[in-house]
Amino acid sequence: MSLFRSVATVFTLSLLAVSPAGAAANVANVANPAPTPQYRPAYHFTPAAHWMNDPNGMVYQQGTYHLFYQYYPGGSVWGPMHWGHSTSTDLLTWRQQPVALEPDRMGYIFSGSAVVDANNTAGFGKNALVAVFTHHDPLGEKTGKLAFQRQSLAYSTDGGLTWNKYVNNPVLNNPGIRDFRDPKVFWHAPTRKWIMALATEDRISFYSSPDLKAWHMEGDFGQGMGAHGGVWECPDLFPLTLNGRTRWVLLVSLNHGAPNGGSGTQYFVGDFDGHVFTPDSSTVRWVDYGPDDYAGVTWSNTGERRIFLGWMNNWDYADKLPTAPWRGSMTVPRELSLRQVGKEVYLASQPVRELKKAALPGIFLDLDQPFKARKLAARLKQFGGSFTLTLKTERLNNFTLTLESEQGEKLAIGYDKAAGQYFIDRRASGLVDFSEAFPRRAVAPRLAKGRAAEIRLLFDAGSVELFADQGLTAMSALFFPKTPLARISID
Repeated sequence: MSLFRSVATVFTLSLLAVSPAGAAANVANVANPAPTPQYRPAYHFTPAAHWMNDPNGMVYQQGTYHLFYQYYPGGSVWGPMHWGHSTSTDLLTWRQQPVALEPDRMGYIFSGSAVVDANNTAGFGKNALVAVFTHHDPLGEKTGKLAFQRQSLAYSTDGGLTWNKYVNNPVLNNPGIRDFRDPKVFWHAPTRKWIMALATEDRISFYSSPDLKAWHMEGDFGQGMGAHGGVWECPDLFPLTLNGRTRWVLLVSLNHGAPNGGSGTQYFVGDFDGHVFTPDSSTVRWVDYGPDDYAGVTWSNTGERRIFLGWMNNWDYADKLPTAPWRGSMTVPRELSLRQVGKEVYLASQPVRELKKAALPGIFLDLDQPFKARKLAARLKQFGGSFTLTLKTERLNNFTLTLESEQGEKLAIGYDKAAGQYFIDRRASGLVDFSEAFPRRAVAPRLAKGRAAEIRLLFDAGSVELFADQGLTAMSALFFPKTPLARISID
């Protein structure tokens, strides 16, 4: 397999301006727009250039976090999918690696996962990295053939530097349905088998295998359960412990049908016995209520830690974002846990602890104390676009935090007590007219009980992520001010 070779690029906590010189014209033959380094995030992953969407194949091995992702190296809109590849030792700084997987005679390389085969079950070598991915045949789709998506393998025996596709691909053929993709694989110790969670139209199907090559159908979940506003995609299934008991969490992304429009990721908490997933509740719950967190999955081989990463975007406008020479970014990596509120069990997410090492400038505001707008505005100008802002109160009431530019562009974040909702309003935040779907006021329920609250906000050159009540409520949103947000007020 030939590999796309490029000079390794190190992404650090400084804004980067990457030249698009030499980049191929995109698939729509549209001229590349002028670079927008002001929107390049400092501590969120972006590719050096070109189109990126879903995170794929995330695996940890020997001190290195591998991030693969849906990537089109030929332009800034969706095109023939490859697996891009970057690595990190701290989840903050990323080194771009050569493209890992390219399209071939069987089709594009769609989403999937990667595992460490510690016991050499597949025969590729002890501790080989094995990627399980969807081969998508565009010709089959174009001609109306239903079974144009199949599951295949690739493997690496040099720590992910180079990859070989399995000669007997595919390892799981399509039974004759349109959507049959996005395998997430993990080792299930009680049954001593690999388990695959696979998106199959309006449900998630579970397969098992002793060797990653021969797969047996175990069962499925989802018909009549959860949100079904669009096709189900990008599943993930993993255990978490709460009060000494192991629970299983099933993530399912769908497009469309998210609570604030377009793409989103729902989750279910329940039990899994190696064959069947049984949810505790049919209530629809979301990993992130903001408009820009989709297709998120977790790293494998991280022990008791469960680290999540999502694509910070939305299919309603993903190909229209005003960024260049790249298009697409990831959320901050988040550590997942279960929290109980009354009789309900929720999935909570908070920024990984490694973020503290970044020494990001921060603002702390006590909502119960007088507000000093002039002093804070001066600090905002010093920070640029990348900083944290923490709000605390002993009695959560209505409030609106507004960040404003010299031109009057406004980003409003706050809480509506009567509705019991946090909100992010970007309707007047700057560049919003590139898509009718972009200017939104997104809302999210407050799931915590009690009067006291803490809201942590992560700002990073064109994005904000909200984590309220120790991560019970999360929201992610992009915004593109024409000039820096330099004033701050609270009402």
